[in-house]
Amino acid sequence: MRVYEDSFSGQKIYPGKGKLYVRGDSKIFRFQNGKSESLFLQRKNPRKISWTVLYRRQHKKGISEEVAKKRTRRTVKNQRAIVGASLDVIKERRSQRPEARAAARAAAIKEGKAK
Repeated sequence: MRVYEDSFSGQKIYPGKGKLYVRGDSKIFRFQNGKSESLFLQRKNPRKISWTVLYRRQHKKGISEEVAKKRTRRTVKNQRAIVGASLDVIKERRSQRPEARAAARAAAIKEGKAK
């Protein structure tokens, strides 16, 4: 027993039911009833007609399986050494008190001006 699918609505067509429509280019379309055939021939979009399978699939209707949300990976900050400053030196400077860093900066500026 072969069960076909409606070319417009996507519903099942059981043996002995439905219509077969053959277009001029020999493409075969199967319709469950006159309603889906008529809408197809009017060139209606099945994604815009609420009772079709395509519409229901697109708008997430019907079968509601609880799918676990995809986890997003958090970015991890990674420290690397820079030319002229090893990782130990960078960590040492970071751990200094802001006052000590400000004093060192001021001393470096004075030294620069002295030259």
